[in-house]
Amino acid sequence: MADVIELRDISFYFENNPNLMIIENVSFKTELDEFVSIIGPSGCGKSTLLRNIAGLIPPSSGKVFYEGREITKPNKDISFVFQDFALLPWLTNIENIKLGLSDTTLQEAEKTKRAMELIEKFGLTGFENYYPNALSGGMKQRVGIARAVITNPKVLLMDEPFSALDELTANVLRGDINSMLRDKNISVRSVIMVTHNVDEAVELSDRIVVLSEKPSHVKEIVPVKLPYPRSKHSKPFEKIVDEVYAILTS
Repeated sequence: MADVIELRDISFYFENNPNLMIIENVSFKTELDEFVSIIGPSGCGKSTLLRNIAGLIPPSSGKVFYEGREITKPNKDISFVFQDFALLPWLTNIENIKLGLSDTTLQEAEKTKRAMELIEKFGLTGFENYYPNALSGGMKQRVGIARAVITNPKVLLMDEPFSALDELTANVLRGDINSMLRDKNISVRSVIMVTHNVDEAVELSDRIVVLSEKPSHVKEIVPVKLPYPRSKHSKPFEKIVDEVYAILTS
């Protein structure tokens, strides 16, 4: 398979002070049609690493590549889903979704057409002209994800996208999002998600990158070779969950 994202010896420290090292020599790759989760202790730099990949924050050393080209700034083929939804409350839901196309030269009619297609696909029909404060947390995150994929990105980065939701809502949304992102009619072909939830990582991922305490490095990369849909109560699922926990706590 072709490499989509490659991290090569990524290190990061604050304020040009190597004594404040957060990430140290992290390297891994993602492949086409692959869902990769990054998991590790709180404060180990997972979200910072995701922003390095997005080109939002430059690493202190090392390089990130997208399809063999170094990432030095945000890339139109890479979209980001934030933990806290990051919706603008003065815009309607369809306007928030179309915001993803604000830097394009598309006509307004085409922007609306694309947004309405995603509204239907993401189960938001009837709520397009409401404001975000009228939505549940799960529906707000659907709007956030729709805004991220409206540009037809090839790579989707998600920073703990379900952590602000109650567990029942998160469970439903995880299943829905997993199905949507594996839909060949959507442009996304590689997903990298930061999470602190081991069950969530095993449920969604093809591979799990386990980071250490800071300064974080890759402790192990765990393959998840389970068929979909995955049952959390199956022995193979529980075995991988136990394996990831063992690596995290070792």
